[in-house]
Amino acid sequence: MTRYRYVHLLGILHSLFAIGLLSLLGCGRPPGLGIGGQYLDGRAEVIRQRGNIKQSVVKLEEVDRKDPFYRDSLTLLGRAYYKDSRYRDALQLLKRALAVKEEDEIAWLTLGLAQLRLGDDEYGLKSVKGGLTLLGRVSKEGYRGYAHWDRNGSVRAALRRAVLEATRGLEEKRRIIQSTEALLARVDEEAQLQEREAALATQESGT
Repeated sequence: MTRYRYVHLLGILHSLFAIGLLSLLGCGRPPGLGIGGQYLDGRAEVIRQRGNIKQSVVKLEEVDRKDPFYRDSLTLLGRAYYKDSRYRDALQLLKRALAVKEEDEIAWLTLGLAQLRLGDDEYGLKSVKGGLTLLGRVSKEGYRGYAHWDRNGSVRAALRRAVLEATRGLEEKRRIIQSTEALLARVDEEAQLQEREAALATQESGT
């Protein structure tokens, strides 16, 4: 390999690393390639506070067509439908997700929200309570691969609030919906924080 070729390849690798870092930092990146890229693009829009939900639906529907068992894509697509107010579509997708992974706490929480929105209040409350129980068990260091999960306690605080509202029963249906949605938002924010910190640590270790 000539020196020119070596330097050229190093430049390409450096550019690819920068693109990947920008992605993790949420600063934007070009559309992902293949099923993995479509999954990451769709996921990014779902967990972002003001993400492009229409775009996430397109990306995740394509993932579903290619491989319906790809990671947690069914749960993400169900969440995208929910955020897009397509509650019946969300209901069907989340049931499929739970058939694949019965103890998916995020799927149970979102399923419960969809059921409550559709007026199936009794089952909706049961689903929400089940999701809260599961999340309470697993929301700790190492959750979904994040070594320092919820160091600031924001997820735990939101979880306690959601549990409190759920125990008050369906008389507080509106507050159950609000507190559960807020909990999912805290989980998403913590995941983004963990990914930003991991990206910065990777950058610092390479300098």
